[in-house]
Amino acid sequence: MASAVTLIRSTALSDTAEYAYAATAPADARLIFLAGSCPLDETGATVGEGDYAAQAEQCLPNMTTALNAAEATIEDVISTRVLVASTDRDDLVTVWEVVRRAFAAHDVPSTLLGVTALGYRNQLVEIEAVAAVL
Repeated sequence: MASAVTLIRSTALSDTAEYAYAATAPADARLIFLAGSCPLDETGATVGEGDYAAQAEQCLPNMTTALNAAEATIEDVISTRVLVASTDRDDLVTVWEVVRRAFAAHDVPSTLLGVTALGYRNQLVEIEAVAAVL
């Protein structure tokens, strides 16, 4: 099934961004607001303690599971917010590279933030998403 999401790119803005600057969905689309996907395994334990990439890698399948429960896929995501518990840009870039690889050509508008702390013990990464389906 075709995605309800249309990614918008602008040649008037910097071409160095690794994502679309905007996205739209038709008025009759059903919006799905996902809670932040955390780096937890099926037992609730934090995966990849101290490892930004490993935690991002765990967040993505957790996000996909939530999307599937709402009858959506990663191609239905219209925007993301990526939270990284660090003030070091290298840590943020490490996480961003994992997220960008997962989204591939469906490079939705995204905000990457360094934050002070996240909710679970030893948690370094959280990924929020909004999806749209017809």
